[in-house]
Amino acid sequence: MGYEVTATRRRPKTFDELVGQDFVAATLKSSIEARWIAHAYLFSGPRGCGKTSAARILARSLNCEKGPTPTPCGVCSSCQEIGRGASLDIIEIDGASNTSVNDVRQIKDEVLFPPHAGRYKIYIIDEVHMLSNSAFNALLKTIEEPPPYIVFIFATTELHKVPATIKSRCQQFSFRLISIETIAKVLKETCAELGIAAEDEALFWIAKESTGSLRDAYTLFDQVASFSEGNIRAGIIREKLGLVGLDQINSLAEACAANETPRAFALVDELLDAGVAIEQFVIDLAGYYRSLLLLKNGVTRESLLGYAPERFSAPVLAKLDSVHLERALDLLLTLYRDIRYSVSPRFELETAVSKLSWLDRWISPPELRAAVTEARLSLGGNVPGGALPAQNAAFAAPGAAGAEERAVYDQSILPGRPGSLTEEFKRRMAAREAQKAETQAPENNGTIPPQVETVRRVFRGTVVDNSSNNTGDGNPGSGE
Repeated sequence: MGYEVTATRRRPKTFDELVGQDFVAATLKSSIEARWIAHAYLFSGPRGCGKTSAARILARSLNCEKGPTPTPCGVCSSCQEIGRGASLDIIEIDGASNTSVNDVRQIKDEVLFPPHAGRYKIYIIDEVHMLSNSAFNALLKTIEEPPPYIVFIFATTELHKVPATIKSRCQQFSFRLISIETIAKVLKETCAELGIAAEDEALFWIAKESTGSLRDAYTLFDQVASFSEGNIRAGIIREKLGLVGLDQINSLAEACAANETPRAFALVDELLDAGVAIEQFVIDLAGYYRSLLLLKNGVTRESLLGYAPERFSAPVLAKLDSVHLERALDLLLTLYRDIRYSVSPRFELETAVSKLSWLDRWISPPELRAAVTEARLSLGGNVPGGALPAQNAAFAAPGAAGAEERAVYDQSILPGRPGSLTEEFKRRMAAREAQKAETQAPENNGTIPPQVETVRRVFRGTVVDNSSNNTGDGNPGSGE
């Protein structure tokens, strides 16, 4: 017998073998036991999650010689024929290639004939959403009042394209994506069955890449097993498929967090020279910063992070807060969209890495607003938009908090350069207030008030001395 792919060889034959669809399996088993057999079923859900397999199991359960039974024997002639796809009473139709009214008319003519050998004649129409509107309309009467020996089973990945008139005539079952843990467990059982050694990390990576589709997981597993020589390891997967390992990403993230741009560029060059695709590199890097963001918010579930929490770089976690991690993730997601239309995707990547290297000095809009507000209040001005947020209330005016608390506040505004933004705002706002006071004091008759002269001396270089250009009415000749 020739080679059979894992997805076909391990296709479930009973409801108990249907992975990750407990609700669907339990409901169908109960209805078969109670002999409440509907005339039409509609299975919807993502690709590779078991819709067609469930349809074949249901057909086998209804036509088994010991049935209808929720546990078909698998050994009778009917079960064997259905398993081989040779049963005359089970008609599988591809909706994508049989979309016209003529195809549906043929079905309407065939349902008049009773089953050949089984208990039911069952039509399984896959990708039913591909039927034309005319074909759906021609099918309405048939699926609403078919002969008692006819059962329709529709499967679709795009439920929204199925007309409501069809949905209302069917029992609907929604299939879900399969969890990463469940897929990894199934892959481990497959390795044991085939006598293949495999690292848990490698199987976990395959499960994560399948994005909830067991069929995709089996397909990727076959590909990995073909070059692993009986020992599936994470290292060989990265080497053969051109992937970026967590240790390499940790090194790059640490270089960026330490503001070591030259070292970050060297690591990027090393990875690209090793054959890593830029798109895949960006995807892996974005996933890394997403995992850091989850860790910062207390999420430690390995299936969400992709790796054990302790494997992520502690210095990077300590250096960056949630706001900066969100900014990093936004940069990388934008980069992935931009590289498709870029003159040079590598230039785009290197620019993004440069931005990541000074990420800890990036100021978010809320932080900038807090700095401006604090500068205004230090000059006795009004706060635009109302009161300060509660977390900034302690710093409402100079002297309202101790020196240590104010230093912490200044560092939160601009990490690495304590208070520089705040002080710059103070200088500029004080200079403008001085000019405003000078302009609005005509009774001085051209003389400069003592407080304005003091401010000018303190902030010399910010305010230009225009006393020589003043007119007799006290209005200055020029501004700042």
